[in-house]
Amino acid sequence: MVSPEQSQNQNFSMAKHSARSKTTSFFSDTLLFAGGALVAFLVVWALWSLFSTTPSPTPSFSSTSFSERKSAGLESAVVSPLQSCAVGASGFDMVHDPTDPNFYDDRKLSYSIEAPPIKNWDEKRRDWLKQHPSFAAGVENRILLVTGSQATPCKNPIGDYLLLKFFKNKVDYCRRHGIDIFYNNVLLQPKMFSFWAKTPTVKAAMLAHPEAEWIWWVDSDAAFTDMDFKLPLDRYKAHNLVIHGWPKLIYEKKSWTSINAGVFLIRNCQWAMDFIDVWASMGPQDPGYDKWGEILSTTFKDKIFPESDDQSGLIYLLLKEKEKWGNKIYVEGEYYFEGYWMEIVGRLDNVTERYMEIEKRVGRLRRRHAEKVSESNIPVWEEYLKDAGFGREGWRRPFITHFTGCQPCSGDHNKMYSGQTCFDAMQKALTFADNQVLRNYGFMHPDLLDPSTVNPVPFDYPS
Repeated sequence: MVSPEQSQNQNFSMAKHSARSKTTSFFSDTLLFAGGALVAFLVVWALWSLFSTTPSPTPSFSSTSFSERKSAGLESAVVSPLQSCAVGASGFDMVHDPTDPNFYDDRKLSYSIEAPPIKNWDEKRRDWLKQHPSFAAGVENRILLVTGSQATPCKNPIGDYLLLKFFKNKVDYCRRHGIDIFYNNVLLQPKMFSFWAKTPTVKAAMLAHPEAEWIWWVDSDAAFTDMDFKLPLDRYKAHNLVIHGWPKLIYEKKSWTSINAGVFLIRNCQWAMDFIDVWASMGPQDPGYDKWGEILSTTFKDKIFPESDDQSGLIYLLLKEKEKWGNKIYVEGEYYFEGYWMEIVGRLDNVTERYMEIEKRVGRLRRRHAEKVSESNIPVWEEYLKDAGFGREGWRRPFITHFTGCQPCSGDHNKMYSGQTCFDAMQKALTFADNQVLRNYGFMHPDLLDPSTVNPVPFDYPS
C-alpha cells in the first residue's frame, strides 16, 4: 500500500517529467549553438597561447629561481610536501641518512649484553651526529624514556589493565614534554629475568638512539604524578648516572634499600657502556651469578634474599669502586625522583586542595591553553611552589610515585598490605595524574577512585 505522502511524491515526479518533455526541443537547439561557439573560442585561445611571448606569472606562483631565492634568504619559503613530512613537527630530518659509513656498518657491532664491550662510543656518537646535523641542536637535553613488561599475559586478572594505565601515564608525560618513549616487552637476554631485564634493554636503547643524551629507565609500576615537573638536568652536568637514594644509608648503614634501582637516568656515553657491562656481569646469565649472591648478602646484612639483584649490585659498586664509578653517580634525594607509594597516596587529596587554592588567586594558572604549550606555566607555578617543600613533609605534587611491592602484573604483592589497598592506591594516583592531563581537554575526574567518570571543566575554573 502506498501512503498519501508517497502518492504525492510520485505525482510531483510525473509532473516534472511532463514539463521536461515539452522543452526538450528548445534546449537542444540552444545547446547546439552554445557548443559550437565554445569550440571556436577554444581553438582561437590555444593558437594565441602557442605563439604569444612569455606569460606573466600568476599571483599564486613565483617565477623566481631557487638560486635567486636562496641568495635572498627565501629558500625555506617553499617546502614540498615530502620535505615537510620528512622534517616533521620536531624539526628533525627523518629521511636524511647518508650512505657514508658509521658505527652501524661495523659487522662486529652487537646489541647483546654479552657481546664484546663497545669501544669509543663517544666518538661514534659524535660522528653520527655530524652526519645527521638536524639532531645535533639540543642534543645535551634530549631524553629517551625506556620502560617495559613481560611478553606474556599477566597472571593477575586485572594486571594487563593496570599496566596499560601505567603506560598511558608515561606516554602522557612524554607527549607533554617532547620526550621519545620505547616500550619493551621481550627479554633481550632470556636468562636476565625480572629486575635484571632492564640492563640489556638500556644498552640496546643507547645504540638505537645515538641522538639521545640520556636514557631514562622507569619501571612499569611507576607513575608520573606531577605532569609539569621537569628533570633538573643542569644539576647532573658533571654526572653520568642519577638514582634516588639516601647517602647515609649507603655509606654508613650499608643497606640494600638505600637506593631504588627501578628508576634511573643514565647518560648515553662510553662511561655508561662500561658501567652497564660491569653491572650486568652480576646477573643470572653470568657464571659468577651465585658467587655474586654470596658477596652481596655478606655486604648488606639487611638483604632479605640470597640471589644477586640489580639494586644491591649497584650499591656495591658505589661502595667498593667509588673512584671509578661512584664519583659520577648522583644520588638524588631532594625531590621524589621516585617515591614510595605508601607515604604519598594518602596525601594526594590535600595536595589537590593546596594547588586549587593557588589557582583561585592566580588567573594565569586558570587560563585555558593548548597542551603543546603546557610548559609555559611552569615558571609561574614555581613562583608559588617555592615554599611548598618536597617529600613527606611538603605539599608539592610528588614527581614519580612508585608502587614497589604491589606487583600489579603477577598480583604477588607484599603481605604487609592487601591487594585491594594496592589497587585503590594505584587507581587514585593514576587518576590524580590523569586530571592534570584531561584538564587540557576540558574534562576532569570528580572522584580519584572513579577513573571512568569525568565532568566538563567550567570556564575560569576554579575561580
